[in-house]
Amino acid sequence: MGKLKTYKQLIRNYPILSDQMTKKRLDIILRQLEQILIKNIPGSIVEFGCYIGTTSVFLKRLINQHDPSISFHVYDSFKGLPHKSIKDASVAGSGFRSGELKASKRQLLKTFKKSQLKPPIIHKGWFNELKDKDIPSEIAYAFLDGDFYSSISDSLELVWPRLVTGGNIVIDDFGKSNLPGVSRAVEDFFKDRPAKIRHEQDLAIITKP
Repeated sequence: MGKLKTYKQLIRNYPILSDQMTKKRLDIILRQLEQILIKNIPGSIVEFGCYIGTTSVFLKRLINQHDPSISFHVYDSFKGLPHKSIKDASVAGSGFRSGELKASKRQLLKTFKKSQLKPPIIHKGWFNELKDKDIPSEIAYAFLDGDFYSSISDSLELVWPRLVTGGNIVIDDFGKSNLPGVSRAVEDFFKDRPAKIRHEQDLAIITKP
């Protein structure tokens, strides 16, 4: 890859800014993006649920290494988690309440400024309030970190029709007992849709055939 830094080098060279992400999961998230970039699959990169930008800055660094002109969009309510539904009920406890994990747009911009990176295109709002114009017409890669059933369902409804053939969606917290709404949303959404889905390190990796 010549002078390009691989995703593994980026993980070694830069700190992870939040305890909401681990090196093992970040390794998978970036590996999937790097494969898309190497294959030159056309489309934008999107992230639904960016918090303070821990994953966002790594995605941006990797994009910059390959082609800084690729558009990168991030989406967040900046109001914390939404309300749970019955499909988020967990035998593991009642953690992750509405309003938790709240971060401001200003905090996200501060993260990018501190990292000396140009910020992505930022969209503020609940996912079910987003308009068609807010979503790129072609998406090559999406990282979804919505925690609850409604957030994952809403983001899949927006991303899947626009995901290009061969594109990838990576969904955080898949298979976690304390956030069962994530797995339920994925299972319900893809019940009647063709897709290749695999599970690795609390992540669902979905490829559009």
